[in-house]
Amino acid sequence: MKKSTNAAAADLRAAPRRRSILHTIRKHWILFLMLLPAVAYVLVFCYAPMTGIVLAFKRYQHAGGIYGSPWVGLANFKFLMVSNKLGMATVNTILYNIAFILLGVVFEMGSAILLNELFSKKFKKVAQTFMFLPYFISWVVAGAIIYNIFNFERGVFNNVLTGMGLEPFDLYNTPQAWPFVLIFLKLWKGTGYGSVVYLAAITGLDQEMFEAATIDGANVWQRIRHITIPSLIPTMMILVLLAVGNIFRGDFGLFYQTVKSSALLQPTTEIIDTYVFKLLINDGNIGVSAAAGLYQSVLCFITINVCNWLVKRVQPDYALY
Repeated sequence: MKKSTNAAAADLRAAPRRRSILHTIRKHWILFLMLLPAVAYVLVFCYAPMTGIVLAFKRYQHAGGIYGSPWVGLANFKFLMVSNKLGMATVNTILYNIAFILLGVVFEMGSAILLNELFSKKFKKVAQTFMFLPYFISWVVAGAIIYNIFNFERGVFNNVLTGMGLEPFDLYNTPQAWPFVLIFLKLWKGTGYGSVVYLAAITGLDQEMFEAATIDGANVWQRIRHITIPSLIPTMMILVLLAVGNIFRGDFGLFYQTVKSSALLQPTTEIIDTYVFKLLINDGNIGVSAAAGLYQSVLCFITINVCNWLVKRVQPDYALY
């Protein structure tokens, strides 16, 4: 009797809420109709493909397709755990992304501050244009440039070295040099684009703070240290949190187009994305590659939630949600 009474009370409380929702839909039905294509797009292209996750638990057969192939349980994940490449790719992905995030924040924020402090507007526009230009160069072109510069036999760099009487440098057979090359390429291509957000945040600051600091005798570096950088911390935290959410996802174009398929460089350049791609293309193992992709997505989901929870505990204003 008590349970039925509680259920009836819950229905009574829910009824006004349902009527309110229906009233809102009737009142703004044109707006909801305009929203319908966007909702349909998200459902069809974002949520419907997620049903393909079942491939991670199946042995894919072309005759059966995605949903008709036989189930194998966790066999695909066991194969990944037994192989040594997944652990190596995971560690490489994390380390590279940590370097990209930390150095990216320093270079993007620093370049935005330097651009903001330039007095010549024409020079500022020219500098920003040249910084932004690499972002529009594809990794295919960037990989070709690196190859033509550091090719062992015909590369520009080795021609200069041999012309000076020095030994040529074989970059594609030197694994320990590639972390520096990849980090440099990532910063070269992304710094100009990333600095736009910080530059927009700087231009949105109250200029009276800088004027008051100048009147009080603060020089340029003191204004940057005590006003500009602290004011950019909220923007920096949001960008870092968004980047941390993808810390287990690498830049596929960077690692695949510049490194190519060199087996010698795999211990230092293999990431989860290239590992999944090679499982799919070279081995044709769709089930195992789907399991690796699901493993990657789950790690990203856990990471962003844990980091957001930690930020919320320390400074709730900087949290994403």
